[in-house]
Amino acid sequence: MKKAHITRASTLLLTLMSLSVMTAGALADKISERRTISLSATGQVRVEPDMAMISTGVTSEGETARAALTANSRDMKAVIDGLKSSGIEARDIQTTNFSVSPRYRRFKDGRSPVIIGYTVTNSVHIVVRNLEALGTILDKVVSLGSNQIGGIRFDVSNADSLKDAARKQAIANARRKAKLMAAAAGARIGDVLKITEQRRDYSPRPVMSRSAMKMEAAPIEAGSQTLTVRVDMTWELN
Repeated sequence: MKKAHITRASTLLLTLMSLSVMTAGALADKISERRTISLSATGQVRVEPDMAMISTGVTSEGETARAALTANSRDMKAVIDGLKSSGIEARDIQTTNFSVSPRYRRFKDGRSPVIIGYTVTNSVHIVVRNLEALGTILDKVVSLGSNQIGGIRFDVSNADSLKDAARKQAIANARRKAKLMAAAAGARIGDVLKITEQRRDYSPRPVMSRSAMKMEAAPIEAGSQTLTVRVDMTWELN
């Protein structure tokens, strides 16, 4: 009698498990059969940059490493002090490269090269937050001894918050296209099932304007930048 009771309990348990699997499968089938529409769209906002990044530095030569280093340290200190006196904060001046390398004389007759001097290079990355002073700062660092000026890159300090307008525009564009395509297919869009923002690097692209910024020294055009956001969205179709 006890064995029969156990057998019936086991059978009931197997039956419940089978029903559970069938219910889960039916639910999965129902979800997979749900009609959906997926679209991608972009939004853009044009903004004016409010900061610039510059690479500058000093390269010095000397017959000895000490002589080259002394000359380089003197000129680089003058450049950094000049930057600070022009309003550049210490947090916006960062050393990016420092090197000491020998210079060789090479012979065509197979003799080993000999050291004839040394070269010292010290480079810094600068963030200029006052674009009106950019031209003056460039002139100043050159006059103080900088003999290396890298490219100038303009940027926006609060780019992510400014992209919020582009995000809203992208979603509105996606919704408009979804409604149009759904209506053409004889359906209506329902609930939003998924929203994903593309993780690609949509870095600002410089768009040079016609008018140059008025600088006291070198004329520099900051122009404008376009911030772009792309979203992928999925709706249920009714």
